[in-house]
Amino acid sequence: MKKRASCKSLFYLVFLSLPVFAFFFSMFIGSFPVHPRELLDLIASHIFGYSTSYPEVYNTVIFQVRLPRVLLGMMVGASLSISGATFQGIFRNPLVSPYILGLSSGAAFGAALSLAFLPGTSIQLAAFFFSLLAVGLTYFMATTRRSTPVVSLVLAGVIVSAVFDALLALIQIAVSERALQSIVYWIMGSLGTASWSKIYSAFPLFALGCTIMLLLRWRLNVLALGDEEARSVGLNPELYKIVFIIAASLAASSAVAVAGVIGLVGLIVPHMLRMIFGPDHRTLIPLSLTFGASFLVLVDDFARAGMGFEVPVGVITTLVGAPFFAYLLRSVRSGGWE
Repeated sequence: MKKRASCKSLFYLVFLSLPVFAFFFSMFIGSFPVHPRELLDLIASHIFGYSTSYPEVYNTVIFQVRLPRVLLGMMVGASLSISGATFQGIFRNPLVSPYILGLSSGAAFGAALSLAFLPGTSIQLAAFFFSLLAVGLTYFMATTRRSTPVVSLVLAGVIVSAVFDALLALIQIAVSERALQSIVYWIMGSLGTASWSKIYSAFPLFALGCTIMLLLRWRLNVLALGDEEARSVGLNPELYKIVFIIAASLAASSAVAVAGVIGLVGLIVPHMLRMIFGPDHRTLIPLSLTFGASFLVLVDDFARAGMGFEVPVGVITTLVGAPFFAYLLRSVRSGGWE
């Protein structure tokens, strides 16, 4: 028994440290070869302020192309995964993703609106605003008599998603061919346009949402038992549902706004971890943060270097996640998650 516990603790530490290995591995992936010694020397020169004799192209490739893409990928993966784990705890269902409340549909509509008719506005700002608007409408529709039943939230999310999808379709019909290509590419989800400005704009909301979920994660264990059980131990389920939904929506919205709709990461990563480490959110939430960051950046490595051309990372995650989703349907039907 002690040996099994020590093995699990070691496995836990390995998963927590995965982002470090994923980061350095991803920094070497690309058509421009960089030696590990050169990479470490360049990073150290920027940290400690000394000059190097490397050509300027090294600085451009490392600090303007690869580093922002790797950091953005890790931030987006962490946001979607921790939000997915939180929503699954609130809804007590492993088939829930961060997009269940209409967040992705609202973001896609906002981005399309900006690309098609408001070229002077920020795509990220429009996507973020409409994603939160969609979540707010969903919660408003589902709330009755100061309570918010889970089933009502899901149904309201379906309705809000359908409305924004219809509005998105109208925009796609009305716009020019060039604007339509931009909209479709954005909806696919990609890290190809990563930049420092995107990281700076998304990081504050990402940090705020993730910090709230990490600090309050033990309360998810109580919420997962049901509303009556939560009230019996003195926890206000409606209050904490609102807090967790806002925190998870902030993190997921900031990710979608800068990277587009990257499918199924928030679904498969938390469930993989739940199968390995169990349903305790005190463990699951921090692991979702670290493993989600590592998972998405490694998938993006394959998306940009595994073929002769770059594939949007959202396409790869959907192709990987769809079979896993089918497995989840079968296991849940047989009571596997319970």
